[in-house]
Amino acid sequence: MFKFFKDVSREMKKVSWPKGKELTNYTIIVISTVVFVALFFFIVDLGISQVLNLF
Repeated sequence: MFKFFKDVSREMKKVSWPKGKELTNYTIIVISTVVFVALFFFIVDLGISQVLNLF
């Protein structure tokens, strides 16, 4: 078990972490994508509901 944590620690030192500006840009992209997808499915759901209410 100690070898595992030692290996994990060694690998984590090799990781290239994003800088503050990159992290902000990635966060904005993720949030805007989530909002876009949510709006898309909301509109699709609303359309399907309207079509089903016609019957």
